[in-house]
Amino acid sequence: MRHNAHYDAIVVGAGPAGTTAAWELARHGVRVALLERRKLPRHKTCGGGMPITVRQLLQIDVAQDLAPETFVEAKVRYLRHTFRFATPYLAPLNHGPADEDSSADLELWMVQRSIFDNALAQRAARAGAELRDALTVRRVECGDRGPICVTAEGETGMWSATCDFLIGADGANGVVARQVGLRSERAIAIAIEVEVPHRWGEGHEDLRPEIAHLEFGVVQGGYAWVFPKEDHLNVGAGCFRPKGLSVHGDPNLRAELRKTILDYLRYLNVPYREEELVFHAHPLPIWNGLDTVQNHRANILLVGDAAGLINPFFGDGIYSAIKSGSIAAEAIIEGRTAAYTEAIGKAFRANFDDALRFARFFYRWPGFCYRHGILRPYATRTAVRILAGELTFPEISRRVIRRIRQAMALERGGPYSRRLRDLEILE
Repeated sequence: MRHNAHYDAIVVGAGPAGTTAAWELARHGVRVALLERRKLPRHKTCGGGMPITVRQLLQIDVAQDLAPETFVEAKVRYLRHTFRFATPYLAPLNHGPADEDSSADLELWMVQRSIFDNALAQRAARAGAELRDALTVRRVECGDRGPICVTAEGETGMWSATCDFLIGADGANGVVARQVGLRSERAIAIAIEVEVPHRWGEGHEDLRPEIAHLEFGVVQGGYAWVFPKEDHLNVGAGCFRPKGLSVHGDPNLRAELRKTILDYLRYLNVPYREEELVFHAHPLPIWNGLDTVQNHRANILLVGDAAGLINPFFGDGIYSAIKSGSIAAEAIIEGRTAAYTEAIGKAFRANFDDALRFARFFYRWPGFCYRHGILRPYATRTAVRILAGELTFPEISRRVIRRIRQAMALERGGPYSRRLRDLEILE
């Protein structure tokens, strides 16, 4: 298999970032190829939760070429929190007509990434993108002048093409960034998950399609979750290590995360056979400060996980992946790729830098933050509004710091002085 065609742009990776970029480019008349190393639809390890505001990011109501009912398997309107599998708190995302802090009711959409990503890829293809799956990029060549050369390998042989612009949307360990020397220093966290068949009405009384579950305190430096899907539960645990330390060198961490998942299943009375469970692990390139996400010629751009756009507090990446894909496409269309890293910084830096500071405090003192933060009546709604892009961490930081100080005044015993010292990172 040889190709040797020339494209205006090639996008490597058919996740939310890459498919969004390819769709935006194609609908603006750009000749674009979208490459995916695995055959679509393909499994993608991910909790699959995202705020309903991705509807606006994906321009679903404007373009009317993507039907949410084809990929949304559950609509979450409550979060059930626990701390070390105790002190449960069922928090609504909406508090009724009195809510005047946003334009619409909040929901979290639950999807399977195999279905969601494929829907976005097919949407890009319908817009005119040339979709090529089961094609693994092996080499990227970009000199000081001339087009970029991309060489890939598929089931029937080698494939090569040239392009004016290349978008790396191939994840935390993507080949594009490695080949061109971008993001060599990364903060890598880890998450492990399993999908467990489930029939609604069985197990714990709060196992319902409209409820997602979050457990704090058991996982040091992270949390565990149970996300509802159509006919199964996505159960996972992640360690985010917000201080920026890599988790690759910790031999016990994977075993600890697996144990947490099994403990969660038992806690919620979900039957399982451990020997039948398939655990999937995936790296999380959490934000650790703005990095350069373009090459010196500004014709290779990184998006999504490849650009390190995982929120360091929540550990989510779908919303920011879609947003960065749009930013990259817009930069190419409008001829502003030289300012692409600056545009990513404008979109994410202030919010994610503050999220990193809050994460360092929250995950160091999860019990204190659970008592005085998560259990507050409107805390869950505020968190989801941040996830949805309606609020940012800088907008709430002063109020949160004031409340932390008030709470610390009530708990002057024990580790008060250490908490006070750690509070300085928020100010």
